[in-house]
Order: sequence, then structure tokens, then C-alpha cells
Amino acid sequence: MREESIFVEYFGDSPLVRIMNFLILGKDFDYSMTEIAEGAGVGWTSFTRAWKRLLGKNAVVQTRTIGRARLFKLNTTDPTIKRLVRFHWEILKEETNKFLAKPIKTKKSMIGMTNTPMAWKV
Repeated sequence: MREESIFVEYFGDSPLVRIMNFLILGKDFDYSMTEIAEGAGVGWTSFTRAWKRLLGKNAVVQTRTIGRARLFKLNTTDPTIKRLVRFHWEILKEETNKFLAKPIKTKKSMIGMTNTPMAWKV
């Protein structure tokens, strides 16, 4: 089972959100359309529908061509995309802080049992 990102949890598990999450996480790299679809865990038909929307909004740009493959990356020069990337990282930061603020649960029966094999399993 695939572990969902916090960004996908916030905005719903849709192809567009998955693709944006993948591109934001790898914003410094360029990818072929196939790599983006596979990396985002999106089927090809759903990918092409979402891809048209992203191209129409200028959210992605072509960076180069290798053979017949065109490579794309997130358009980090677009002001809206810049804000979206910042918002993405703010969500992750806040959720990480919430997670780290939770107290660690310990088993009361384990306290004081430091030299037994059972104490090693936490």
C-alpha cells in the first residue's frame, strides 16, 4: 500500500494533486511525462487529463528534449506556483511540528526492564 503524503491528505487523492505533489517534491529536477505519471502513481489516461490542465495554467514548463522524450519541471518562476510550493512546505512543517509535539507512548510494564529482550521491542 502506498503511503499518502500530507499534501494529498489535505487536498484529496486526485490525479492533479498527486502530480503536483510529485512535482513540488522534485521541483529541482526535470522528468519525462512517463516518469511523472509513474512517480505520482497516476494512470496514463488520468495523467493526460490533468497534464492538459497544468500546461494550460503554465504550471509546468518543458526544460529540454532527449531523443524523442520531452522533459518537464514545475514552473517555479510563476508567482502562483511559488506560493503553492511555499504553502506545500508550510503544511508539511506544521504537521511535522504537531507530530513531534505528541507525547511518546511507553508501556508501563517495560519501565525498569532494560536488560531483557522484551525491553528491546518498542
